[in-house]
Order: sequence, then C-alpha cells, then structure tokens
Amino acid sequence: MNFKWAAILAAVCIPPVAAASAPECAQSPGRVIKVCISVQDGRATFEVSRLSRPVLAQSNLGLEFRGEHEPHYSAITSVNRSSSDTSWEQPWGEERMIRDRHTEMVVKLKGDTPFTQSVEVTFRVFDEGLGFRYRYENIPAGREVAVSADRTSFHTLGDYVAWWYQALGQERDEYLYTHTDARRITLAETPLTLKGSNGLYLSFHEAALIDFPSMLLEGDGVGTLSSWLMPWPDGVLARKTGPFTTPWRTVLMTDSAGALADSRMELNLNEPNKLGSVSWFKPGKFVGVWWEMHVNKSTWESGPKHGANTRNVERYMDFAAKYGFDGVLAEGWNLGWDGDWTANGDKFSFTKSVPDFDMDAVVAYGKRLGVQLIGHNETAGAVPNYEAQLGDALRMYEKHGVTIDKTGYVRHSGDIIDEKGEREWFAGQYMVRHNLHVAEVAAAHHIAIDAHEPVKDTGLRRTWPNMISREGARGQEYNAWGIPTNPPEHTVIIPFTRMLGGPMDFTPGIFDIAHGQQDVTRRVQSTVATQLAEYVVLYSPIEMAADLPENYEARLDAFQFIRDVPTDWETSKTLQGDIGDFIVVARLQRGGKDWFLGALTNENARKLTQPLSFLNPGKHYEAQIYSDGPGADYRTNPLPLSIEHFAVTQKDTLEIDMAPGGGTAIRFKCLD
Repeated sequence: MNFKWAAILAAVCIPPVAAASAPECAQSPGRVIKVCISVQDGRATFEVSRLSRPVLAQSNLGLEFRGEHEPHYSAITSVNRSSSDTSWEQPWGEERMIRDRHTEMVVKLKGDTPFTQSVEVTFRVFDEGLGFRYRYENIPAGREVAVSADRTSFHTLGDYVAWWYQALGQERDEYLYTHTDARRITLAETPLTLKGSNGLYLSFHEAALIDFPSMLLEGDGVGTLSSWLMPWPDGVLARKTGPFTTPWRTVLMTDSAGALADSRMELNLNEPNKLGSVSWFKPGKFVGVWWEMHVNKSTWESGPKHGANTRNVERYMDFAAKYGFDGVLAEGWNLGWDGDWTANGDKFSFTKSVPDFDMDAVVAYGKRLGVQLIGHNETAGAVPNYEAQLGDALRMYEKHGVTIDKTGYVRHSGDIIDEKGEREWFAGQYMVRHNLHVAEVAAAHHIAIDAHEPVKDTGLRRTWPNMISREGARGQEYNAWGIPTNPPEHTVIIPFTRMLGGPMDFTPGIFDIAHGQQDVTRRVQSTVATQLAEYVVLYSPIEMAADLPENYEARLDAFQFIRDVPTDWETSKTLQGDIGDFIVVARLQRGGKDWFLGALTNENARKLTQPLSFLNPGKHYEAQIYSDGPGADYRTNPLPLSIEHFAVTQKDTLEIDMAPGGGTAIRFKCLD
C-alpha cells in the first residue's frame, strides 16, 4: 500500500484491509468433494463443492476468547497435505471392518490476537463428506482460557428442507421431528439433516466430542447455519487449558438418504480404541422390569406394587433362560425412588437395595440359569451425588458379575445441578466431562454403559468401546405415556437423523399394541410386524425385548424372530429409503451366514420391490418372512401377522407389502 494512504487511514483509525491469501484446496480420494480455505478481509473461510457443483459458500472459521477482540486473520502461513487408506476392526458394531479413506489438509492461520497468532485447522475429506477441527497451539501450556464465541458457520446454497426440532427444550433431545423449509430453522440439535431440491442430502454434526460443549446450529433465515455452544452458567462456552484441540465439525454430502445412513465417517474421525480388549462385553438381548412400570402394572417406588422385587426379577430370569436371553434389567431396585425422585436425585443410593430386593440372591439365581443382572443407575440429574458413589457402585456391580449399566439423567435440560448448586445444560461442557468420566470408571471395572438422557453420540464408541448405546431421542416409552405417542413416521426419520450419530437404545418389541388404550395417539402406533422390523432397522448392540413375558408367550410365532435376530453384524446396508417415508435395511450376522432384513413405512401403505443381490452368491436361503397380515392397519387393526417361508437365492426379487404404519422382518437362513 502507498505510504501516504496508509498514514491517512491510520490517522482516521481505519485499519488497512488485509491482503487476501490464495485459496488452498483439497479433494476427496475419489475427487467427489473439494474444500477450499482462504483468508480475505480479515476473515478465514472455507467453501465446499461436490462433483464440481458448489454446496457451501464461504463459511466462517474460528473461535473467540474472553479478554480478546474478534480476531482478524491476515494469512495462511503453511499448508501440509497427505492421504490415508486404512482399515480397522470394530470389537462390535454394525460393520466389522471399517475402511478409512481420506485426504487431509492442515493449514495454519495467522491471527492478530495473542491466542490466534497461529491457529491450525485440519480438514479430512472423504468421498461422502468432511470434518474439520481447530488446534490453538499458541496458547501457552497450562494457560487457562475461556471460549466466548464459536464463529464456525455453514452457508448452504440452494433450496433445502430439513428434519429438526427446537433445541434446548426441557425434555432434552426427546422430541418429534418437524419437516420444514430449512430457512425456518431457529436453533436445532445435530445431527441436522437436509434434503435439497437437487436431490443432495446434507447432515451436519460433530465427532469426538471431548471436554467441549455440544454444538447446536442456529439458522439466520436465509441459509446460513452458525455454531451455538451450550454455555456454562456464567456464559462462558468452554473452559480450556492451552494448547487445545476442538471436536470435529462434520458435514455429510450424499446423493441418497441410504448413503447417509451407511457412512462410517463419524467413527473414522474418532481416535482408535483406548481400552484394548473388551471381550467382557457381549452384544446381546435382554428383558426386564421396565415396560410394566410404564403401563402402570407396577411401580418404581417401594410399596405393594413395587416391580423390582426379588421374586419378580427372578421370574424374568426364568423367562430369559427359557427363551435364550442374556440378561434382565431391573429398574427401581435401589433406595431413592420414593416420593418425587426427579426433584430429589441427591437421595439416591447406588449401593443399597430396597428391602424387598436381595441383590445377592438375584445374582446367584441368575448365575445358575446363565442370565446376568443388568445394572441401573438413575441419577435424576444429581451428578455430584452419583460421582460421589460411582466407584463404590461400579465395584459392587463388578463383584456381582454385572457387565452392563444403564444410566439415566431424567432432569429438564437446563436443570442439571452441579457441585456449586448452579444449573447446567444437559450437554454443556460439564455434562460432556461427566459422561466420559462415567465411561472411563466403568471401563476400569469391565462395565459397559447404556446412557439414557445422554449427551449426543459423536462416535466415541470407537475410542471407548464400552460406550455401547444411548437413548438421545424419543424412544418406546413415549408409546406408553400417550402425550401423544410416536407416529409411524418417527422410526423412518431417526435412522437418517439421530442415528447418524450412533446406536440408539429404542427398546422395540411391544406386542400388546393397545395396552388398554382406545385412542391410537395414546398407544403404540405400529403393527406387530413393525415391532419386529425395528430390531434390524434401529441398530444397537444390546436390544431389549421390551414387552411383558406373558405377551410374548401369547405370540410365540412372532416372538421367534426376536429370539433369532442377532445384535452384532458383519456388514450392514441401507437398501432403500427416504426420510420420513420408508426404509429397508439388510444386515449379515457377524461370524455367521444368515442375513436379516427390516423394512418400515410411515402412515401410508407401501409396496416395494427388493432385489436380493445383497445375499451371498452361490448360496441358498430359506426366507422366513414376518409381514403385515390381511387387514392390518396401525390405526384400526395392528395385530394381524403373516409368517411365510420361501426358498431364495441372490438372483431373486421379493415384493415387500407393508400396511399403514407397518413393516416386514425377514431372516434369510443360509442352507449351505
């Protein structure tokens, strides 16, 4: 710049405009996705194209810190590029072998504040999407800093619709999705899934959420989504010690809904297994004292209707042993459930039983039958009380051979009470730290965690494979409460939204669809065939047969599919589907030869043609088909079920005929 003009600009307090840096770009291995980062007018931005078509226009990068002004960036100071094509094995999962094929670009940005003088941004670009994260390497070791803003944004181009719900509601992530123009998004939870008028599917999320607040996305009404982090009570977003690295911000970009569901990018952006062998955890199925409380047959609290009494739990263990189930969940076994437990979580004991539950006797009874007790720790959001007892509680479980613990945090989303008595968000940095702490302590005692009311899943099961399943969405219990219950479209939305983050403990398998209710919106809105298909479609390494034992023994023909279906898979494929309409998923049993298929539809009847090309070539199968029977309809006649057997091979095609709110479940039993 001319010295004269620089002097004049300085005299009137107008900073000189920073010179622009030429964009630095990286492409995915198959040259499908291209990302470019640039610095111009003090902003660091990125833009993304897919197959040469722009998808994201210039979108902002970077964080701000308390005590500093908004940083201005002046240059890209270095760029390093690399590529990787490796495979790794999951100890359990929807896919045994995961391929990690990506290109990487690491750029360093020069900012004008002490903490942003050197900011490293790492992009990993896959053929189905990308992730990026920040490393603030100029913050001195041990220096405490407070993040005051996250300027990360995603500027979408074109017309999109979205499946979302308003974030920060009191029931955390347990809401039905709305389907609107994406420009109507105000503040949404992730994974946030969009579909473009051009047929492109996008899903925004994050990976490896460790010691950082959960990211929501705030819409501006015209297509830009900006990061919104759940804050601490004093407004600070994150407290960190330098230097530090953030979680990955992720974007999936595919030309089908099924490709979203089948992406393993989320897992690939997490670190490898830190625990070594987790052979003490076995994927499987369980029953339990659970649904009977939801339908008011018994209670969590002590008294004449108390559900988790010794004899009743042993009755469930008898049932589990008879029909080949691995475990029995008993909710309400411990002290603290009497009265308004949601307001008095600090009264829970996690080591002391109610008088009518004998832990030693129950565990010994189950051991004789080959059935283990599944632990349950409801905290009501009283985190300090749980953490004070955590070591003792998990040591007690370990002593009794318990290898799975279901945790719960039933508390309104901004009402988690911390050690100072202050209110925390359910997925702010405080709870992110707590959830990981529980998993780490549990791992030391060879216990796996099934978290309910959790921080959302971001693929941490790769790094800590004892984080086996989570809730984090509206599950089956809402079908007992009638407020209203989940409509049929719910289970054909969540595979493409919530479950892009990871496994969900949905608890399928209700056969008594009405459970005494007449109004369809106060009972399970599905057919029996739907309940079977959910075991294949809604993945979790642990699956509950959620209904009462007597309801299964009244329908042993349908119950056979639940007994047969595995929960650990060699490979999984979403064969067909569109968000909110229908889905067809096929999975191959890990270490076995049998394939299983699940298909679900929304409130509309649907006929689909499904080629069986996914079956192994040269093999012969018996297709054991559980489908909606004559006249089946979730609104008026949900119980009819047809069971047929056919001989099929890879060369055949099946017609899938689903009733309104219906489904189809198939076991392809290999005969060779």
